[in-house]
Amino acid sequence: MQCIGIVANLDKPRVREVALELMDYLEGRGVRAVVSTSKAAALGCPEKGVPEKELAGADCLLALGGDGTLLRAARIVAGAATPILGVNLGHLGFLTEIELAELYPALDKLLAGDYRLEERMMLQGTVRRPDQALNCQALNDVVITKGAFSRMLRLEVYIGPAYLDTYPADGLIISSPTGSTAYSLSAGGPLVSPELQVMILTPICPHTLYSRPLVVPGEQQIRVHVHAQGAEVMLTVDGQQGWHLENGDVITVTRAGVPTYLIRLKNNTFYSLVREKLREGGNRQYDESQAPAVDSGNNSQHPGNYPGTAGPGTAQARP
Repeated sequence: MQCIGIVANLDKPRVREVALELMDYLEGRGVRAVVSTSKAAALGCPEKGVPEKELAGADCLLALGGDGTLLRAARIVAGAATPILGVNLGHLGFLTEIELAELYPALDKLLAGDYRLEERMMLQGTVRRPDQALNCQALNDVVITKGAFSRMLRLEVYIGPAYLDTYPADGLIISSPTGSTAYSLSAGGPLVSPELQVMILTPICPHTLYSRPLVVPGEQQIRVHVHAQGAEVMLTVDGQQGWHLENGDVITVTRAGVPTYLIRLKNNTFYSLVREKLREGGNRQYDESQAPAVDSGNNSQHPGNYPGTAGPGTAQARP
């Protein structure tokens, strides 16, 4: 690899320090490290900055933060098939591959080509109005929901050309298999293996006795007509981007043409992650005592022993 992009959540503890150490480490091994122009300015290294959209041209991205940082990275490179390695400095870290303590051995494996790619389906969403169209892509979900003080919505849903139903509800979650472990799960949706190419419709607080989550083939188009006269309605993408919707807006969601690729270095399965991480309910906290020491010199040795690496005097960190 010749160029690695870094997407970092600088609001999390130690991420600023780790990002700077990481750039020195990579460049000491002949790999160019780049960040977005705004993050480069915040880190005090403007010479490493590129326009955010140009990060998609890197050989891969490192997402430093948590699952939210990885979701943002996936949208930055949407359509480019740039692989992403998630480094967890957050709480649950369901999508991220490694903990901070494993960072430098993981980088050595990455640079040696000792990894595999896991394909994750993306969603393509469009809001259509008579005078405009708004487009978005999501790794987790596209959500239609009412405002804080709004009345219940009426959401008229079609699967392809077929009318499904009109949901009286607080909202509707349309998720990918990746998003099935996120908001959809909290709203009563099913867990879906990321190997499947499907979309999941999960109503939010439906005012009926029969409305249940529905799984539909990925090649279908989901179309939602919003009926919300006088109500505040929002559309959110991966819980990070949002637009106000208007009465009569039509939202379409399909499988995106290009998936996201996650870099995998371990032998964890989706099922082991469900067992080990979801059982903890997001109560894991980043522990600064587990952070590795770094040596940004040009030697090829790992920067010291630390939890998560095998070796004398170290303990194997729990996955």
